[in-house]
Amino acid sequence: MNRKFLILALLVLACNACVDIDYGDREGTLSVGDHRKTAFAIVSSAENSTIDYTTQYGYIEDIGDGRGYTAGLIGFTSATGDLLDVVERYCSLRPADNSLAAFLSALQDVNGTDSHNGLGQPFIQAWQDASADPLMRQAQNDIIDSLYLLPAVGYAKADGLTLLGQFIYYDAMVMHGPGDDEDSFNGIRTEALRHRNCPSEGGDENRYLRTFLDARRRVMRKEEAHSDLSRINAQRNWLKQGNYNLTLPLHWTMYGDSFTLTQTDIDAME
Repeated sequence: MNRKFLILALLVLACNACVDIDYGDREGTLSVGDHRKTAFAIVSSAENSTIDYTTQYGYIEDIGDGRGYTAGLIGFTSATGDLLDVVERYCSLRPADNSLAAFLSALQDVNGTDSHNGLGQPFIQAWQDASADPLMRQAQNDIIDSLYLLPAVGYAKADGLTLLGQFIYYDAMVMHGPGDDEDSFNGIRTEALRHRNCPSEGGDENRYLRTFLDARRRVMRKEEAHSDLSRINAQRNWLKQGNYNLTLPLHWTMYGDSFTLTQTDIDAME
C-alpha cells in the first residue's frame, strides 16, 4: 500500500476509535442520590479530612486564610457571605427558639472581612449546638444546592459534560465561588472555553476538562491557601482513568491523606 494512503487509513481508524470512546452518563445528574453522596464525600475529604460528610455539619474554626470562620459541610465562610446565607436560611426554617438568630447582625457586619467581632466563642457554640437540628442540616444543604451544586450541574449539562465533569465544575464552584471575575468559577470556565471547545460545541471532553483544570490551577497558585493542588490532581487521575461515571470504588490522595470510597460507604451515609 502507498505510504500516504496507509497513513490516511490509520488516521481514519484512529478517528473511528475516538467516536467509540465511552464518556459515561451525560444524562445523569450529580445532584441526587448516590452521585450526590459521592460528590459530598470527595469534597468533605478536602474540606474536613473525612469522607463521612454527615458528621461535619457542626464543624467550625478560623483556619487563618483571611476568610474568618470556616464552617459546615463545604467550608462556608463568614468573610464571603455564604455562612450568613446558611444562618439566614436556618432562621427562615426555624424562626423561633433559634440561638443563631442573635448573630445575624454580627455576620452582616463582618461580611467581607476576617473579623470575629460580635461572634467569638458564643457563636461557635451556637453553631455546634444548632448542627444537631435537622433543620440546620437542611439549611446547609439548601444553600449548597442553590449557590453551588445546582448551578454547577446546570453549566456542566449545558457544556455536554458527564458526571465527572459535573463534579469538576462543582468542586471549582465550592472553592472559587460562583462569581464572574477571573478568579471565580465563571472566570475559569470562560478561560477554558476560550482555548478549547466543550462537548456541546463538538469538543472532546477529556481535552476540555484538562484545559479547565489548567485554568483552575493558575488561579489556585495565586493564593498560598490554595497552593496544594490535591483536589485537581485527584480529578486529573480520574480523567486519566476514563472514570466519567465516578464509578466506585474511588481512590485518591488529599493533602497527604489517602482515601477510598466504596458503595458500602455510600450506603452508610444518610
